[in-house]
Amino acid sequence: MKQRTAFWLSLFLCVAGSFLAIMPVSAEAASSPAGTAKTAVIVPIKGDIEPSLAAFIRRESRNALAQGAQYLIYEIDTFGGRVDTALQISSFIGSIKDATTVAWVRSGPDSLGVSWSAGALIALSCSAIYMAPGTSIGAAAPVTIGPDGQPQPTGEKTVSAVRAQMAALAERNKHPVALALAMVDEDLEVWEIETARGKQIATLEEVEQLERDAANDVRRVRLISPEGKLLSLTAGEAVTYGLARGLAADTDELAALLDPSIETVLEQSPGIADSIVSFLTSGAVQSVLILVGLVMLFLEINTPGFGIPGVVAIITFAVVFGSNFLLGTVDSFEMILFLIGVVLLAVEIFILPGFGITGISGIVLIGLSLVFSMQDFAIPEFSWQWELLGRNVLVVVTGIILGIAGIAALALAGTRIRLFDRLVLKTQIQGTAGGPDPDNPVEGARAPAPEEPLPDYGALLGKTGVAVSVLRPAGKAEIEGTVYVVETNGAYVESGSPVRVVRVRGNRIIVEKGA
Repeated sequence: MKQRTAFWLSLFLCVAGSFLAIMPVSAEAASSPAGTAKTAVIVPIKGDIEPSLAAFIRRESRNALAQGAQYLIYEIDTFGGRVDTALQISSFIGSIKDATTVAWVRSGPDSLGVSWSAGALIALSCSAIYMAPGTSIGAAAPVTIGPDGQPQPTGEKTVSAVRAQMAALAERNKHPVALALAMVDEDLEVWEIETARGKQIATLEEVEQLERDAANDVRRVRLISPEGKLLSLTAGEAVTYGLARGLAADTDELAALLDPSIETVLEQSPGIADSIVSFLTSGAVQSVLILVGLVMLFLEINTPGFGIPGVVAIITFAVVFGSNFLLGTVDSFEMILFLIGVVLLAVEIFILPGFGITGISGIVLIGLSLVFSMQDFAIPEFSWQWELLGRNVLVVVTGIILGIAGIAALALAGTRIRLFDRLVLKTQIQGTAGGPDPDNPVEGARAPAPEEPLPDYGALLGKTGVAVSVLRPAGKAEIEGTVYVVETNGAYVESGSPVRVVRVRGNRIIVEKGA
């Protein structure tokens, strides 16, 4: 019992330590060294937009700012990815005040040369956009995966939210708002027009409003994005329409366009640690970790002492929460839910008999904490959030079901696995507590030796005698000159008191205090 308590205490301390680790701490910002030479740091945004990529971007950007970089160049090369992660990245980039943020759509032998979907959203969050010749940007409408496995448009609520965010980013960074809107909303028609103030980009609604105003001389120059199509622009078109500030084929050209005083351009890249975090936070691996954690928890509970299964269970759940904490999706709420679930399970195992509402509540809270640790919202509002919630629930439920199946398999196959010899009673019980059972002989068992017949105490029924020892309730009594081992029905009888035999059961003589 003490060693099992030590296991639960270790698990509690491990999770409590993780809880303390995520509490906010204060730190002094590093100041950049004075000097005229400037530094630019390139942070790549390549591949699918996933939470592990967001963690990498935050870390490398903060390191660059701490080292005094004046320019943060985000090299974008992606077809898109998760909407929630793209919003997180764009919000983080938009919050940077101590450096100029630049989006660069790069071209090269190892790149795709595109900034589509979520990539376009991230590009608009930067102060300036530059593109290499032969690249493209746009097509930022959010999509979801349908029942047939094919992408399909999301609901109007999600489109409206992303459209508003794209417009806000474009307006803040002085990018053409109409172009940003046309990348999200295929119902918009965007024109290049010419007025007395020169050429400008406007939606059809804005153009018609200007044409209705007699004071404006409006000439439609070119239809940029027709209704029914999402807008995508080549590098040349992006420069022509004012979305991109220039063309840069390599880092030297980009540095010259940004600021001639830039002397150092540092390029960052994801390391092994980032690959490990991306691997650990994938859906399949998370399900396997939950499976292993539950099975090890079962083995620890059913083995004496505190051993390797308990250590593995602690490490497994620490990896689940720790990897998601690095992605910024684990907060105090998830840790509190997990701790309460663990406490309820401990109460069910060590205090309450059976397995009832307390244990079930503990499992439910642990499951909820695992689901919430994979997302940064509690109640979904948009269709992509419902999709993400469904994916997370599927991962957790799959892990729990596989864990239960693994536990059942171990319970059935435990007698044939040497590793679980301590869990299974292999010795066959032969006979009864009173000796071998003659009615159910066991094959191969040695025949019992003949025994003397038990004495027949039936003749003592109704006889009286005297207790020769204290009966509490068993003791000795003298009946008709012979001392017998007797017992009462629970009553206390002092030595020397008269007793009477009221019942005989085999070799048991039950007496009561006589008159």
